Amino acid sequence: MTPRQIALVRASWGRVRAAGSDVAAQFYARLFECDPSLAPLFRGEMEAQGRKLIAALDFVVEHLDERPGRLPALQQLARRHVYYGVQPAHYDTVGEALAWTLARGLGEDPGGELLQAWDDAYAEVAAAMKQAAWPPSPAAPEWLEQAK
Repeated sequence: MTPRQIALVRASWGRVRAAGSDVAAQFYARLFECDPSLAPLFRGEMEAQGRKLIAALDFVVEHLDERPGRLPALQQLARRHVYYGVQPAHYDTVGEALAWTLARGLGEDPGGELLQAWDDAYAEVAAAMKQAAWPPSPAAPEWLEQAK
């Protein structure tokens, strides 16, 4: 991401963050609309799940310019998600639902500079998480127990 993109995402996050529970509810509604088969992966209370989503986005926004520093946390999160049943293709669906939610929350047209910055931020995070969860080596099972 460019410094300008980082600044755009950080500047806009406050608007999204202020509507946290509404944003989370819209996100999950859209996620399950895009792929109803994902709903069973969320076993807990959705309000609590929404708080986790906002906390995760807080972390990402706070560490946008600290790629190496955020990597261990993203790797751990990705491995935990494998335990919950997340598959690589689910990251695309999450990205679509997030883009849809942000477009409405930020009042932006898809393809705009701000939404592109958010898309790029999500793409970086998703790529790091997929690499951690599904590495190209057969060593993945050794960490699966740690993810529980």
